[in-house]
Amino acid sequence: IWDVEAVKERFEIEDPIQVIDILGLQGDAVDNIPGIPGIGEKTAKKLIAKYGSIENLVENTHELKGKQKENVENFAEQGLLSKKLATIVTNIDYTPDFEDMKMNEMNRDALREVFIDLEFRTMSKRVLGEDISSSEGEQISMFGGAESQEPILVEEAPQLNSIETVPHNYAFVNDDQSIQDMLNEISKHKEYCFDTETSTLDPIDANLVGMSFSVEPGKAYYVPIKGRTDNRLKLFTSLFQDPSKVMIGQNLKYDLKVLEVHGEKVDNKLYDTMIAHYLMNPDLKHGMDVLAETYLNYKPVSIESLIGKKGKNQLSMADLEPEAISDYAAEDADITLQLKKAFEKDMKQEHLSKLFHDMELPLMRVLATMELEGVNLDIQALKDYSLELGSTIDQLEKEIHELADEEFNVDSPKQLGIILFEKLAISAKAKKTKTGQYSTGEDVLSKHINDHEIVPKLMKYRQLRKLKSTYVDPLPDLVNTNTNRLHTNYMQTIAATGRLSSNNPNLQNIPIRTEEGRYIRKAFIPRDENHILLAADYSQVELRIIAALSEDDAMCEAFINGADIHAATASKVFGVAIEDVDRDMRSKAKAVNFGIIYGQGPFGLAQNLGISRKESKGIIDEYYVQFSKLKEYQQNNIEFARKNGYVETILGRRRYLKDINSSNAVVRGFAERNAINAPIQGSAADVIKVAMVNLQKIFMEKGFKSKMIMQVHDELVFDAHKDELDLITPIIKTEMESAVKLRVPLEVEIDMGENWLEAH
Repeated sequence: IWDVEAVKERFEIEDPIQVIDILGLQGDAVDNIPGIPGIGEKTAKKLIAKYGSIENLVENTHELKGKQKENVENFAEQGLLSKKLATIVTNIDYTPDFEDMKMNEMNRDALREVFIDLEFRTMSKRVLGEDISSSEGEQISMFGGAESQEPILVEEAPQLNSIETVPHNYAFVNDDQSIQDMLNEISKHKEYCFDTETSTLDPIDANLVGMSFSVEPGKAYYVPIKGRTDNRLKLFTSLFQDPSKVMIGQNLKYDLKVLEVHGEKVDNKLYDTMIAHYLMNPDLKHGMDVLAETYLNYKPVSIESLIGKKGKNQLSMADLEPEAISDYAAEDADITLQLKKAFEKDMKQEHLSKLFHDMELPLMRVLATMELEGVNLDIQALKDYSLELGSTIDQLEKEIHELADEEFNVDSPKQLGIILFEKLAISAKAKKTKTGQYSTGEDVLSKHINDHEIVPKLMKYRQLRKLKSTYVDPLPDLVNTNTNRLHTNYMQTIAATGRLSSNNPNLQNIPIRTEEGRYIRKAFIPRDENHILLAADYSQVELRIIAALSEDDAMCEAFINGADIHAATASKVFGVAIEDVDRDMRSKAKAVNFGIIYGQGPFGLAQNLGISRKESKGIIDEYYVQFSKLKEYQQNNIEFARKNGYVETILGRRRYLKDINSSNAVVRGFAERNAINAPIQGSAADVIKVAMVNLQKIFMEKGFKSKMIMQVHDELVFDAHKDELDLITPIIKTEMESAVKLRVPLEVEIDMGENWLEAH
């Protein structure tokens, strides 16, 4: 129990209310509070001890230095928003009725039925004091001895098992004979679990520290390895290259890449528990620790117990004695094997099995190859562009000061708010945040873009500052010094829709709409003078998918005939001949076409197009008159989700929608939009994943020098050898367009260039 003094001591603050400032700076991942990048708990304490609040810190950023100064200035609004998110709302008009709060007797029979139906065995033991884990299909006795047991208090957390409480046999294997004995044991089994321990999380730079293996629950081996020069690695080559064996792992792509850079190629069949769980429950977390606690009632050894907490003093696995790592590493292999066995029944379902074995696991190999290949980056061009952007930003700042008729910190929301809404008075209805300062976010500025010439300059200033700090300056630093190439990490288990995510750097978010953003793509260049970048992009793939799934004749006909879909839509909605469709009509039709994918209503369309809600409603109503099957398809999806709890893609990928029958209209509405959108986005993800797997297989079989190096949304980018262009171009187009058979044709546009911008 913490009293006021305990809180003050724990957070090193003068008043407990300052906890919200600490959280506003450092963030809180559990509550989705972003905080300010680069600021952890230690730094947050120091800053709040000195400045007292985030507001005062933002006012005094001139006293900060280096990256910290830049982060606080660039993310000031995010920090203030984070503080707001961390602040408990206390001004609700509510009078408590303490009589209504008295705990009544629980309805044990009703609760027991719920626990049995949901298989909440642990919860039943805690709340009812009953064990419901009888054999499958057997009725649980309602008159057994369990009724007389004293129920455990709900407040008591379930006791998780751990390495200290569960019998296990973990062996430290450190000589050639022991390794051979271990390999002999593994050879008796069709599958084995595998995990690596490395000196760093970057698989390209990492040195192998050790490998762990498991073939039976509760039993595992750990083999220390001394980096890339350890000859004992060759003892495992025949195991890794045995196509009859199944290698099981958690986030196995990382281990494949580590082995690859250490000269070991894996030809085993693969099984990744992280991907398996992602397909089973795409909206949940898929880390091993969470899965172990959820499915095995087991808490694995924390890595921080070995190498310390994150920070400059954290050790790496290479700093530890091999014996100190052994049990931790062996446990990882053991627990992963147990998770695989826990998932086996669910993963035998046809919709999961096909996606898992035919798409996601082969794709994992493709992504590992792409990530190791990387892409060439023109570092000098980005550095020159950084100087150019810096000069433009400085000039914009000068012009903003002149329009304000005074110098002020343009990055300070508080100072900017006073300039805009008090000195320049650009609006009489200025909104204020809870802290009392004016709102100056992007949404606010965009509403006032025509009210004063300072506003568009401010928006341009912010856009260029973000571009410079997010992409132009960091990208050169992310180029690997060993390969001189940029290596992203594609994640298969992040987006619940099935889309791939890109990280470090995030290639998916590189801007394309502005001239300045497009310039960044110019820095992505071919490997050398013998190569050229080739980009293959699906044309309007989501619209084609929704046309095919809805079987709307009018929309399908437009795609089959190769018509301009937006012009064809405008022609029907506005009742004019297609040759009479003007630019404004086409623009509105395009907005509706893409809006329907996300379940957009009249309000969203009105905001998007800058028209009245009445006009936008009229457009949408007429749209659904002309494309009646589309409306029917969307409603059928919602009804299917209400009945079954999920929707699915053309290849059976499911998105579970637990709130589809919620009594809360806002929550239910969000689930309904997902019921419309998820099959479309997910099917688009299925299409490009199938194409990637098929193309990589052909490229490998043909031994092409050309390589697939990037996937961004609906686009694949290749480092194409100039001598192979006539060979690979028709293969790429054919394989992408035939990845999935639909009622309407898929269309792929291919371009080439000396940089990514030219090829896009």
